[in-house]
Formats: sequence, C-alpha cells, structure tokens
Amino acid sequence: MIKNLLIVVALSVFIGSASQAQNVSATGTGQGYVFAPLPFAYDALEPNIDKQTMEIHYDRHHRAYYNNFVKAIEQTDINGMPIEDIFQRIESLPESIRNNGGGYYNHALFWSFMSPKGGGKPKGKLAEAIDNTFGSLEAFKTQFETAGAKRFGSGWVWLSVDAAGKLFISTTANQDNPLMSVVEERGQPILCVDVWEHAYYLKYQNKRAAYLTAFWNVVNWDEVASRYEPAK
Repeated sequence: MIKNLLIVVALSVFIGSASQAQNVSATGTGQGYVFAPLPFAYDALEPNIDKQTMEIHYDRHHRAYYNNFVKAIEQTDINGMPIEDIFQRIESLPESIRNNGGGYYNHALFWSFMSPKGGGKPKGKLAEAIDNTFGSLEAFKTQFETAGAKRFGSGWVWLSVDAAGKLFISTTANQDNPLMSVVEERGQPILCVDVWEHAYYLKYQNKRAAYLTAFWNVVNWDEVASRYEPAK
C-alpha cells in the first residue's frame, strides 16, 4: 500500500512538471493539429489497463506532448504541414519537434488500437497476412511481445507494412516511429503498443511482459484491419 502510494506520488511529480506546457484544450487546434478526445472512458479497459494509468497517460502525458509540439512548430514554416510529412524530414528538424511530434502522433494511434470490445482474432486479409508472414496468430503475438519486452528503456513496439506491402515487427526508442526518416526499419504503422514505464507501471510494476500479454484482451483488430489495406 505504502509502496504503491510512493509510486503514484513520484509519477505525479514527474508529469506535473511535464504538463506546464502551453495550455490547449482537447477541442482546440494548432494549425489543424487536434488533441482528440479519448475514444473510451478511463475505466473502460479495466482490468487490463487500469483507470488511473489511463487518466494520467492520456490527460497529462499525451496532452503535454501535443501542447509542446504545437508550441515547437508555432513560428516555423512547417506549421500546418501534415505530421506524416513532417516525419519524412525529421532529421533536419529540432529534437523538440521530433520528440513531441512523435509523442503526440504515437499516442493518438495507440488509443485507436484499443477498445472495450476488443480482443478476439483478426479476420480476412489481415489474418491471412499475419499467418503468411509469421506462421500463425500465436507466433505473431509471441514475436511482438518478445520485441516489446526486449526494447531497452523507453519506446514502442510496432506492426507495420513495408514498401513491398509486407508486414514486419519493429521497435523504436523514445517517441520515434516507423514513418520517421531517422528510423532504420521504415514503413506504415498499423498497430503499436507503448512500452514506456508510465504506460503500465502503476498496475504491472516492472512486469512489462505481463502488460504486453494483457494488451491482446483489448486490441481493436477492426482498426488494425482498416489500416492494413490502405497501407499495402
């Protein structure tokens, strides 16, 4: 009980300092960049993702990335450019745009890949592609979880489609993603999981592998499938 309280206090201090960025409302925009509402209630993914973690993760971490991104590009010539296009030239831009733009974009994707009605199995062409690439859904899950568990430090694990239309699993550090020009394994992401400690530590402590396994109970396969065909 005392240990958990100390964790909450420490995390609150960290995110409190991170959220002192320019205040932009959830419905506001910065030249077209929108901080969209969370597509489900904070407690909707219980017991797999706990309410407190979801509230802190979305309303403080994600909001801070958005606010800082808008502030970072405010007086630049890329203000208003589609963020995917910004990622294509990210190596020439300041770290503040890379880190906060990635954090804003990656989290927006992450929320879309989860649902209270999630779980189950993929269907149709996505299911076929997973079987053809990884051997089976279970083999894919194992490889995806292993990649996420082995990602050193903070980062993300991704399922993406490469230039040849093939699926591949990769990980990125910090707030990088497979769309960025600085990333070695590039492609169009169709699924991602945040493996920063703030995404799971209140519930799972250091058990990142358990968090990754629980993710399959809430994964929104319909959303993944909707991104697969266009990505090909």
